Amino acid sequence: MTGKPYKTRWKGSALALAIAVGITGVVTAALHARVSAEQSASLRAPMPVEQTAFIEQQDFQREQKFLGLVQAASRSQVGFEVPGAIAEVFVREGQAVEAGAALAKLDTQTLEARRRAAASAVDQASAELELASARRVRQAPLAESGAISAQLFDDTRLAEKAVESALAAAQARLDSLEIDLEKSVLRAPYAARIGRQLLDRGAVTQPGAPVFTLTSLENREAHIGVAVEQARYLTVGKNYPLQWRDRSLSAPLVAVRSDVNPVSMTTVAIFSLPGDVDAFDGEPVSVSVPRTEPETGGWLPLSALIEGERGIWTVLALRERDGNTVALREVVEVLHVSGDRAFVRGSVRDGDRLIADGVHRIAPGTAVAPLEAPGLENAVAHQES
Repeated sequence: MTGKPYKTRWKGSALALAIAVGITGVVTAALHARVSAEQSASLRAPMPVEQTAFIEQQDFQREQKFLGLVQAASRSQVGFEVPGAIAEVFVREGQAVEAGAALAKLDTQTLEARRRAAASAVDQASAELELASARRVRQAPLAESGAISAQLFDDTRLAEKAVESALAAAQARLDSLEIDLEKSVLRAPYAARIGRQLLDRGAVTQPGAPVFTLTSLENREAHIGVAVEQARYLTVGKNYPLQWRDRSLSAPLVAVRSDVNPVSMTTVAIFSLPGDVDAFDGEPVSVSVPRTEPETGGWLPLSALIEGERGIWTVLALRERDGNTVALREVVEVLHVSGDRAFVRGSVRDGDRLIADGVHRIAPGTAVAPLEAPGLENAVAHQES
């Protein structure tokens, strides 16, 4: 009776001991695995990174872009100088014409009739003048001999002059009608492209009423609004980079207007476009004007920047620590962005080496292996010298 409880207690103790030994083994194995992993991580090769240098400068150039429109050097509305009904139209909208090309013509039946009447009046006055001249010639010797009175000869002589004046007036009326007939054909004042046709065939027009709008084919210009504070740095005659469609142009500055738009506070800079620019009147065009900003800082690639909270930007600087190169965070302020680079200032120092790309994969304090950057050491050495 007394041996049975002892045997049961012995079995229970043996089971508890076995469980304790098992737990101890598992914990020991886990600790060995963790130590092994930490040793493996410590022996892992540093991550290779691209590097760049921060070269400090006292100012930087920024490109300011201003927008404007292409305009023809000459833009006008043309019409007839004489009244009449439009009989023919020789051109269509969008057509290019040479200087002097006929655009439209008036009905000239009335003018032709008046011209014929004026020509007849000239012929009649010419005949009357011829008769008066002959009479004066015949009477001249008679007046000298006293065969006729001086009064009669004076009448003959003055009658000739009156006929001369009548002939001149008749000729002037004929010339005026000839000019009106010539002006009954509307011609292009310069090489141009037809814009809008405002009156059609059969319409009765008055002197000065526009019939067509024209834009010159040559000497196209870019009229661009430029900020007043920037316009004073522009130089007439100097070439500036313009952007039209997908094409970059170099165009000289012709003039800067003296008036200022009170709303936009801009004035108009006028550039002469190259002759091969076949731009439409009113197309957009822009100019890039360089401007020097007196700010101390340096240029970095955008890929070197890390955006933080509340608009704070940081970079990863390469520092030497315990024989290793580690990445440490530095705070910078972005002053200007141009293309794929930014001009910054902050806690970085002149000549500092920074991680140029892949910064989001690297934690601060991580050991890294900077890759060789051709010319980097020379650039830093030159800056230091």
